Amino acid sequence: MEENKSGEGTDVEAAVSAHAEVAERKEAEKTSETAGQGIIMGEPSTKKLVVCAAGIFICYFYYGVLQEKITKGEYGEGEKQEKFHFTLCLVMVQCIINAAYAKIAMSFFPKERDSTNKGLYAACAFTYLGAMLASNHALQHVTYPTQVLGKSIKPIPVMILGVLFAAKRYPLAKYLCVLLIVMGVGLFMYKEKRSSPQPEDHHILGTGEVLLLVSLTLDGLTGASQDRMRSQYKTGANNMMFFVNLCSVIYLSIGVVITGELFEFVAFANRYPYVLFNMISFSLASAVGQMFIFITVTTFGPLTCSIVTTTRKFFTILGSVIIFQNPMSGRQWLGTSLVFVGLGLDSVYGKEKKKGR
Repeated sequence: MEENKSGEGTDVEAAVSAHAEVAERKEAEKTSETAGQGIIMGEPSTKKLVVCAAGIFICYFYYGVLQEKITKGEYGEGEKQEKFHFTLCLVMVQCIINAAYAKIAMSFFPKERDSTNKGLYAACAFTYLGAMLASNHALQHVTYPTQVLGKSIKPIPVMILGVLFAAKRYPLAKYLCVLLIVMGVGLFMYKEKRSSPQPEDHHILGTGEVLLLVSLTLDGLTGASQDRMRSQYKTGANNMMFFVNLCSVIYLSIGVVITGELFEFVAFANRYPYVLFNMISFSLASAVGQMFIFITVTTFGPLTCSIVTTTRKFFTILGSVIIFQNPMSGRQWLGTSLVFVGLGLDSVYGKEKKKGR
């Protein structure tokens, strides 16, 4: 699952948005047979849209603030100052709460028959988890705005993998939007030569940028697995979210014990108990944000949700610059603007061509 996501909320956001689109299509098919139209989760209204948009903005803004506070914050004082490096534990808490959220949702919504191969869940969880870990670990090497912008270009690997392995066709407008996004990212990432060269200046991509590329690639593979589950097994949104996160928790439980991170984290949490509150709040903000995304997609459609979440990411970057004083040059603001213009145009004009029936 973010906006995967499923993912910053981008991993989980994208995942839940994709799941919600499936629910919307399935419900629309059912209701069109009986009433000629399918409205889900109540009638759409301006007031409801404002509430949903505000919910997405607040939840994921808080999510972003906490993510940066947890991963880039300083713990302790003076020589005893420490850094948070427990990425496995952080993601495990998030997956536990995501799985709990999905289980609760399964009890509120009509039960979905699930014949999905459990091996496919396990494979999807592997790439989903890898994307989340790489994205979170990247924050130890890059600024939060860089991470958010990097994760915003998720449509590119998804499109490339779709063309190469699924023989998908896209309209010319989508390629132009992707070109605009690539130009924006290039402007943002370009490293100007300094008067006193630093060792890292010799590398076009640093550790953080490489981790973001790994995360994006795994996002693309996760999307391919989810597409297969939806097309071959008609997997329901909540079942997918529950079992993928459950498999992720199993992987992480093994990982934190083998690496010894669990024991180090327990000692760290004893020294700084407030980190547990931040981690749980971080995960709950993601889960509540998922609920608002699901309602937005099923009530107002994927396009409206895409516009809301894209706008939200821009203001998350702005908030990070103001709150955590992550400076951005005029060139980087121009690059950021190009990326979000490209994403906005793509959500309107870059839809995949449907095969004729």
